[in-house]
Amino acid sequence: MKFSSLLYTLFLAVSITGYSQSIPIYKTNENIIIDGDLSDWKTPFLGPFVIHNSGEKATQNTFVSLSWNDKNLYIAYRSEDSKIIGSQQKKDSPIFNTDDLVEIFLDPDGNGLNYAEIGVNAFSTNYDMLIECISPVCGGWKTSKTFTILGMETISKITPEGFCTEIKIPFASLESIKNDNFIKPKTGTKWKGNTFRIDYGNTTEYLALQPYKSKKYGFHQPEEFAVFEFLE
Repeated sequence: MKFSSLLYTLFLAVSITGYSQSIPIYKTNENIIIDGDLSDWKTPFLGPFVIHNSGEKATQNTFVSLSWNDKNLYIAYRSEDSKIIGSQQKKDSPIFNTDDLVEIFLDPDGNGLNYAEIGVNAFSTNYDMLIECISPVCGGWKTSKTFTILGMETISKITPEGFCTEIKIPFASLESIKNDNFIKPKTGTKWKGNTFRIDYGNTTEYLALQPYKSKKYGFHQPEEFAVFEFLE
């Protein structure tokens, strides 16, 4: 995405590179409207995303910002994209196989089991699923596509430079995740997770805010998830 020089400098100032261990989630008193317009977004953006299993520079930049209040988690993405691939589809379509999209994985208790996966494409189609297990030790690749985050809002807005995406996740909806030991976050609470993008443009690239050392399970490396820390 072609940002102004001032904005680009600000983004680089809070850039996460290498194998970072902490991603801040800043508390907000703002009334965040989920409309894909990020001009009023107050918390800093992190990035740019890199190739998920090497840390190498991506062809097109992606930045993310996270914030929270007492009821919801909010995520915003800015995605540079000169060739947007995808379409508007029904909810829970397997858009991760075909469409340009952004994703977030959330593992509130950090044990690598029963974590949520949410994805949104450039046309606002979303899916949510529960990843119960990927390791052969516990059966391998147990997923629940019937899992639904009630009250979740997702909107993407196509711009001249690419697309922007906003997501709202009510904390109350995550309480239903069985065996995840969910506790409503407060200042200092730490979750595990990561944020991602799949870019199916001229060159297909799988991108992450925090890259992984292992290549075994693609984006699904819960033992290498970053720390999401809820801050004032």
